[in-house]
Amino acid sequence: MAKTAWVFPGQGSQSVGMGQDLAEVCAKELAQAQDILGWSVLDVSQDEQKLKDTRYTQPCLYVIECAIADLLTEKGYQPSLVAGHSLGEYSALYTAGVFDFISGLRLVKRRAELMAQASAGAMAAIMGFNREELAAKIAETDGVVLANDNNPMQVVISGTPEAVETVMNSVKAKRALKLNVGGAFHSPLMADAAQAFESVLAEVTFANAQVPVMSNVDPRPETDADALKSRLRAQMTGAVRWREISLSLPDHQIDTVVEIGPGKVLTGLIKKTCKGLTLNNVDDLGAIANY
Repeated sequence: MAKTAWVFPGQGSQSVGMGQDLAEVCAKELAQAQDILGWSVLDVSQDEQKLKDTRYTQPCLYVIECAIADLLTEKGYQPSLVAGHSLGEYSALYTAGVFDFISGLRLVKRRAELMAQASAGAMAAIMGFNREELAAKIAETDGVVLANDNNPMQVVISGTPEAVETVMNSVKAKRALKLNVGGAFHSPLMADAAQAFESVLAEVTFANAQVPVMSNVDPRPETDADALKSRLRAQMTGAVRWREISLSLPDHQIDTVVEIGPGKVLTGLIKKTCKGLTLNNVDDLGAIANY
């Protein structure tokens, strides 16, 4: 039987003006978000400079992705699996019924603040490389890890600026690009932020997921509340194993993947990893109407 997976993008997929057509149909959620955040998601999403700031980017993405998912659910659509890339995992957990909208937003708000404060570190995207050569170089270089394993030919490394530069300059690749981020996300350098986040996470009650969730640090589909919280606890310092998530989709009889939120980053990555899947993108009311 054919099955559908909903996937939710993370930081980097945001676009100026995203979510503007949701003002009326999602007025309640947007008002709740403004009460929690102290600012308007739709106002910020029109401000290019603010939208580049982690403290604003992550809550904006979460609110807009959850709103779109809710609209699809109201039309009777339901995924068989959900997954999210980094920040997108929070949208996936909300969609699976693990926590309510406000609890998730409070988590995302604090996560964004802590990650924005963690300025010691760097990240770089590497494309078109030899995986064995890269793995060996990372292993012999202190202070750098594989942060995002996106697809067979695209990864992101994270660590100290010196270690990231060393790997970038010593591995043969089609392209290596330093990322404009404020810290070494998904690396041990986020340990202090992860520890500070733990007290906030501990206060939120997780429910068993209504549909299985494929987590960043463990791609195996899971519904158990405690397991999902444990995985999320490890996410800030752990690697995003998106390549493994993509490769395993056919094993779970998934034939259609719907990316919910701005951009086409995740469907683009999946297209290069798994052939034969139907890929859709839902990022506004027009796309919802045509779904």
